[in-house]
Amino acid sequence: MQQVIQYFPQLAAGLGVTMMVALGSFAIGLMAALILAPLAIFGPRWLRLAIAGYVGLIRGLPELLIIFLIFYGGTVLLTGVAGRYVEVDALTAGIAALSTVSAAYLTEILRGALLSVPQGQWEAAMALGLRRPRVFRLVILPQMMRRALPGLGNQWLICLKDSALVSVVGLEELMRKSVIAAGATHEPLAFYLTAGGLYVAVTAVSTLMLGAYGRQLAPAGR
Repeated sequence: MQQVIQYFPQLAAGLGVTMMVALGSFAIGLMAALILAPLAIFGPRWLRLAIAGYVGLIRGLPELLIIFLIFYGGTVLLTGVAGRYVEVDALTAGIAALSTVSAAYLTEILRGALLSVPQGQWEAAMALGLRRPRVFRLVILPQMMRRALPGLGNQWLICLKDSALVSVVGLEELMRKSVIAAGATHEPLAFYLTAGGLYVAVTAVSTLMLGAYGRQLAPAGR
């Protein structure tokens, strides 16, 4: 326990990096999905096929492979463009890779939620004279987000756990810090249990926050 206390500042710093990767990848993925999901339904046929292909491809690849492709492939690409060696740093590669993954899954979550909103909601709002973009923003989007909330919460937790994969390219997030501390002290169980406790604590806080947000979005009277 004394060694865990001694290394706790490093573990806390690793947790900060973990949260940065998880929050960054989820936020970027969600912003992309908010654009892609409506286009996957209402866009031209070629664009719908392209989005479906992207989602299918990403869902068929392991996250670890995507991290390697972006980390090493990004370095090769930038080096070729710049004409000199340019290395993609582990943090950028991790966020980019997990954003690519989360965008694909979040697009499917939001697409399903959007399809579940009754068509009558569109027709009623447009009958009041609202144009389609305003109907989506004011009427459809809140309902879509409420219906998508369970899936969004699950994807956030997946982003949180997947952030541990970024340690393979040298990013010193929580798991990497735990491995280093375990190797230095020869107390792997203590540090891995501590890391597990920190993950569970973040998950518990996230669940409480998602529950509060869900109650805020719930229609009055429920």
